[in-house]
Amino acid sequence: MKAETLINALEAIAIHDYIGVPDSTLKSFCDYLYLHKSPAQHHVPVNEGAALAMGAGIYLASSQISCVYMQNSGLGNAVNPITSLLHEKVYAIPMLFIIGYRGQPGYADEPQHKFQGAITLPMLELLEIPYAVLKKDDDAFSLSQILKKAQTCFQAKKQFAIVVEKGALESEETLHFQNGFHIRREEAIQHVISSLQSEDVIISTTGKISREVYEQSNAILGHHKQAFLTVGSMGHASMIAQGIALKCPHKRVFCFDGDGAALMHMGSMNYIAQQPCENLIHIVFNNLAHESVGGMPTQCAKTPLYDIAKAMGYKHVLYITDLQELDSTLQRNYQGPVFIEIGVAVGSRADLGRPKETAVENKEQFMSVLKGEY
Repeated sequence: MKAETLINALEAIAIHDYIGVPDSTLKSFCDYLYLHKSPAQHHVPVNEGAALAMGAGIYLASSQISCVYMQNSGLGNAVNPITSLLHEKVYAIPMLFIIGYRGQPGYADEPQHKFQGAITLPMLELLEIPYAVLKKDDDAFSLSQILKKAQTCFQAKKQFAIVVEKGALESEETLHFQNGFHIRREEAIQHVISSLQSEDVIISTTGKISREVYEQSNAILGHHKQAFLTVGSMGHASMIAQGIALKCPHKRVFCFDGDGAALMHMGSMNYIAQQPCENLIHIVFNNLAHESVGGMPTQCAKTPLYDIAKAMGYKHVLYITDLQELDSTLQRNYQGPVFIEIGVAVGSRADLGRPKETAVENKEQFMSVLKGEY
């Protein structure tokens, strides 16, 4: 089914506002919205809970039902407003969810998606949200039957979810967002890893950053034991780094973050900035895009993260757009917490690999490094 078919069907039942966090399974849907909907109709907030709250506000102001889209891994961020804002026992606010189905049982996927995939449908049942799965072979008639069920729920002031299988929505037009930066992210990561001392450790955020850390660590160091690859839990790498920095004060702890991840739980930056962890270096590789899930722009184009970090109270804040400046910065022994924002281009190698070890194996190797066993 074409993404346009789905969106036209939603318009036909008076859904005109689209709010969400991008997902690779929903890439064609997200691309169509970005290319064809005005900023007054399509909104990309920092996390799924915020998307639901905005949809609730639109309903309160207009009685119009919003479509909120997300990857199923974002359901965790959505649970609180579902249970304490939208539910019929609270404010009874109807809403449509479009949910990308990563980790679907019976299909191969990355380890961070397997458990969430297994519990996605039971989770919706527990939250008392009726749903339908949009499958690869579904057509316009199948969709019309799904939306009839959705409308029945809306009339009862309830929510309804459409869980979208991988491949169920076809790509028509592809968004090609570019930002004007010239440093390749993997090249910047290579320079930072090359500067590491044997006692230093890295906590890298979800998506392509961790994949590039894995490959560059193996190429430069001959191993990746000094890196904890946070393959899931988007937005939380910085607080993992904070916990490690607190307990390992004699090690320099580098957090390799992305702009979308930093925005998702930005309150963590404020907390980190106020803590006395002199050994924490928080680096955001900012390409102004949700690259790992399709490339839709983030809100960072008009929001310099380094200005926010400075206002929050990081001891040293630096903004870098060339590799020579990066190398010079890495040679200085700044007292933390340090915040470094590096402007990087959108894109990655076509042959970028994935970790060969399990997440548990990565964890155990990393913990051995922290204990001084390597």
